[in-house]
Amino acid sequence: MATASSLLSEDHFLCSICLDVFTNPVTIPCGHNFCKNCITDHFNVTVQRQCPMCKEVFDRRPELRVNTFISEMAAQFRQSLQKKSSNSSEEQRAITGEVLCDVCTGTKAKALKSCLVCLSSYCETHLELHQKVTVMTSHKLIDAVENPGSRICKRHVRPLELFCKTDRICVCQFCTESSHKLHLIVPLLEEYEGKKAELGKTEAEVQQMIQERQLKIQELKQSLVLSQEDAANDTAASVQVFTSLIKSAERSLAELLDAITEKHQTTEKQTECFIRELEEEISELKKRSSELEQLSRTKDPLQLLQSFPSLNPAPPTKDWTGVRVRSSNEGTMRRALAQLEETLSKDMKKMCADVELKRVQRFAVDVTLDPETANLYLILSEDWKQVRRGDENLNLPDNPKRLSSNAVLGKQSLSSGRFYYEVQVKGKTSWALGVARETIQRKNLLLSLFPMNGFWTVCLRNGNQYKALADSPIPLTLKSRPQKVGVFVDYEEGLVSFYDVDAAALIYSFTGCKFIEKLHPYCNPGGNDAGKNSTPLIISSVNYRD
Repeated sequence: MATASSLLSEDHFLCSICLDVFTNPVTIPCGHNFCKNCITDHFNVTVQRQCPMCKEVFDRRPELRVNTFISEMAAQFRQSLQKKSSNSSEEQRAITGEVLCDVCTGTKAKALKSCLVCLSSYCETHLELHQKVTVMTSHKLIDAVENPGSRICKRHVRPLELFCKTDRICVCQFCTESSHKLHLIVPLLEEYEGKKAELGKTEAEVQQMIQERQLKIQELKQSLVLSQEDAANDTAASVQVFTSLIKSAERSLAELLDAITEKHQTTEKQTECFIRELEEEISELKKRSSELEQLSRTKDPLQLLQSFPSLNPAPPTKDWTGVRVRSSNEGTMRRALAQLEETLSKDMKKMCADVELKRVQRFAVDVTLDPETANLYLILSEDWKQVRRGDENLNLPDNPKRLSSNAVLGKQSLSSGRFYYEVQVKGKTSWALGVARETIQRKNLLLSLFPMNGFWTVCLRNGNQYKALADSPIPLTLKSRPQKVGVFVDYEEGLVSFYDVDAAALIYSFTGCKFIEKLHPYCNPGGNDAGKNSTPLIISSVNYRD
């Protein structure tokens, strides 16, 4: 049940004279209540005996007695105010996060220091006693903390100023002389600094882990975007390929139906011709049969014998035994299906190669040649997009990056993902293209361009010999001479592929490669060959195939 004080407002418990909560409240005859001291002082100083509230005048000075009911109500109200004030201080502490003075009443000020002797916290005003009173100046003061009692050794009632590394607990000076006498003891501040540094290191490691995972999330999201793009492009390409194949099949079907119809029409005409011939022979044979029948009916022997020589000779007839009309289209269908299969196979290979080239061209990068890696006999264009073999050593300063072999590397590198670039080789009689590890031996003239040495390349030698320089070189048979070669690398997949760009044909692929470091584009323009191979290798901009 709610108390009476909780049902009344603050005004009901305030004296109208001192404007504070009643102290020893009394009621005068008019019914108004006042503090006993307040109304007594009022009657002592006023000539008329009247109520300060309603101004009612009394004949004589009222006798004052404490109203116990109102006194109890006022006491409860005063306790309620104190409780609210205490709660307000706790709320203030929770909101600001500060340590508050234990001495302040009402709104509490921020504490500056805590005393480990008094076990209380003090604001600047209430801290003065610890600075002025001789007895209190020797108290141990620390920066303000919550619950100062937790900083005291419960056994020796001394500040916890040391740390026992053996038991991993805080101790006081007396503890080191008793139960922790043989333990490893260090100052609390020293252990604090050590743990703080350890926490800082751990926090840095956690932050690093967070950053790595955030980067991984970005990587996965980017991979998802690329996957969506790949799916969309592959879907469009698949529709295009299958639509083309369907059209090719429909074309072949139309041609087959036309062939069947034409053959049937030829057969029909031939059959009609045979029938006409047969009908004509039948007509002649019927005439012959009629003459023979008429002559055979003659009963006069002389007449029959005289008429027989004048009988018309038998009409010429054809031997129809071997005449047949062939209606089967099995051979036509077989030939048409074989031709369709061949056509579809060629179209499919061509379209798949075209789709594959379009796919890898999406990963094109702008490659420029690195002059610091170029052999001293190589001449680079000003835009670092072309390279050819010169006749003289350029006498440039030595550089640890420079290749002793007849080659130059691209500035760009790849350590993850995919990239693609194209090189014009038109007019060349020899060249080598591909990618190379960043740590290849750059000063070894006899180093072979094999994967075991960090090279993945294809080459042209002697004007017509194409090879994939695997650990055992593989001769390549190409339908046409490439004018422009595309180089594609998928780092994670361990794939290096070469394409004839104009023919949209795959030249060769290195598969199952193990990449563990950066890869750079590799260009070798070959020797000058008395001017026959003076045409430069040219890094081309990628024109996406539509």
